[in-house]
Amino acid sequence: MTAVAAVPTTSEARSPQQIWQRVRGLLLALLILVVAGVALAAVRSGGQHGRLDPRSADPYGSRAVAELLKDRGVSVEVATTLDEANGAVGPDTTLLVAGPNVLTAHQQRRLHTVTAGSAGRTVLVAPDSPSVARLAPGVRPEAHGPVTARPPRCELPAARTAGTTEIGGIHYATDARRATACYPDNGLASLLVLPGQSAGDTVLLGSPDFLYNDRLDQHGNASLGLQLLGSRPHLVWYLPSLDDPSAAPGGASGRDDDNDGGTPGESGFLGLIPSGWLWGTLQLALAAVLTAVWRARRFGPLVTEHLPVAIRASESAEGRARLYRKADARDRAAAELRSATRNRIAPLLGVSPRDADSRAVLLPALATCLSHPDSDLGDLLFGPAPADDAALVLLTDQLDALEREVRTS
Repeated sequence: MTAVAAVPTTSEARSPQQIWQRVRGLLLALLILVVAGVALAAVRSGGQHGRLDPRSADPYGSRAVAELLKDRGVSVEVATTLDEANGAVGPDTTLLVAGPNVLTAHQQRRLHTVTAGSAGRTVLVAPDSPSVARLAPGVRPEAHGPVTARPPRCELPAARTAGTTEIGGIHYATDARRATACYPDNGLASLLVLPGQSAGDTVLLGSPDFLYNDRLDQHGNASLGLQLLGSRPHLVWYLPSLDDPSAAPGGASGRDDDNDGGTPGESGFLGLIPSGWLWGTLQLALAAVLTAVWRARRFGPLVTEHLPVAIRASESAEGRARLYRKADARDRAAAELRSATRNRIAPLLGVSPRDADSRAVLLPALATCLSHPDSDLGDLLFGPAPADDAALVLLTDQLDALEREVRTS
């Protein structure tokens, strides 16, 4: 008999076409998700562009208050680096820090060192922990609240003149003497003023909403913004950026003694990611786990099910053969054919069923039975998997021929 060609092909090996068929649905879903995310970002970016930027006329920009300040004789200068902001600080200058939480720990310490002795005004917009500890020592962010119209309930002249103002966000507490707490919520200030050296002070705002273009004309928002930012003849509007050279460890100002100069507010890279993206990633991960559980195969023993109709053996065999062919499982099909042949010829050779799969027992008995034993009987009954479908068909014919010969001997 002719030996069957051996190629290391298994049913687990997948062709490129099969791999594509399996992953194309996942890739399509991922593509739809990316497109939807880009579209959503594009739609939302229309109203969120230039947030708190004095050059932006978008709803969340602050061009309106900047123009009003200019009309009142206040010069408005935009700074995008720490060196520019520190260089402009002085007793006749108000420094507005639009994003204090974006600054690294080293940048925050540098900024506080410069502003503490400037005798000017420093306005910090929504600083959170741990930024507050560096920029305004002695102040603690205690809670977060909604932005809503609140009465001032304090003796600060700017707040009393403005009256009810839309403010909220982060609430602050302090034990510092002579600190003025305004717009309280449950005893915690939404606006806190800390006196500094000479006539200087530091103002902490729990939220920047009253400075936005679309809210400036509501309640006392415009009055409060103009008085807080227009108390000095010069206003430096500091918009921190991530590409500021001073943000790198040792950059622009020397070495960071605490070795955390490159860490934004001690929160790392995750601190720069909006919370919505973090929640979205968590939801996607949960959806992936649920999908995996839904699509995963159940483990455990097979359960016998009584079919409602009788199925011919030939139909069952043909159906299984099609499944093997669809999965390219020639190794499994060949193993089943060889095992069935060995089990059928074993009783004819006087071999017990438990030894039907024993090469050492079955082959000697088969050689004794056949008049012209073939040296390739071992490869025929125990050989490797066929290389292709033609070799599998040839193996089937050879097994049938061997069984007929054993039966007639």
